Amino acid sequence: MMPTYFINHGGGPCFFLPPGPMRDAWSGLEEYLRAFASTLPERPRAIVVVSGHWEEDRPTVNAGAAPPLLFDYGGFPEAMYQLQWPAPGAPALASELRDLLHKAGIESGEDVRRGWDHGVFVPMKVMFPAADIPVVQLSLQRGLDPETHLAVGRALKPLRDERVLIIGSGQSYHNMRGFALGGDRTDPGAEAFDAWLRGAMTDPRTREGSLTDWSRAPGARSAHPREEHLLPLMVAAGAAPGEAGEVAFSGHAMGKPISGFRFG
Repeated sequence: MMPTYFINHGGGPCFFLPPGPMRDAWSGLEEYLRAFASTLPERPRAIVVVSGHWEEDRPTVNAGAAPPLLFDYGGFPEAMYQLQWPAPGAPALASELRDLLHKAGIESGEDVRRGWDHGVFVPMKVMFPAADIPVVQLSLQRGLDPETHLAVGRALKPLRDERVLIIGSGQSYHNMRGFALGGDRTDPGAEAFDAWLRGAMTDPRTREGSLTDWSRAPGARSAHPREEHLLPLMVAAGAAPGEAGEVAFSGHAMGKPISGFRFG
């Protein structure tokens, strides 16, 4: 059975910038993502990605056969708007995904025109540069309810038996004002939340309860004033109920702690 993952997707297209402070700030994460494919137990036949950059009234799949890239960032050099990553979509898998959600009592939608946002194509271009594995993106649901996204993940679990890799792409820390402060200053709230998250994700007995009540954790709202970048973690964890969790990545970027996880 394929494991599931929560990854940090970094700061915009930082991995493709020329060497310098912005790229260097994310170098540890870039190194992890470049080695990611080599750590998988087998080559995925397809990938389902949930990004913190797409919200809809109901979970919605990108069912396009060849989605374009959606350059949903600003303030970068022109070359960052010419990036390419021509991986194929997977309309049949998108339909299967919707069937699984329906069987779980979760109504869904589809979009055949939307492009892949940078929460998808930026890390995927680093992790799978050959762009030869079909991809389906799944949106978050507005309201950002933790239990809803855990339930979505549980509904998708059967895909793991079909060599489908499920990835939640967000950030374990996402406070833009905090990132702007950056530097070498210790952020007690950010460190406290990261420590709590690393402990909570490795205990399968209490993991879902911890995620449901994540906002009560120490430093939670300092790390996530709005939780859209944490919700992909709920889907990834929900797809591996009761299974072991481990810290797959732990580091710092722009002075803040960030952690990634593997489940199953």
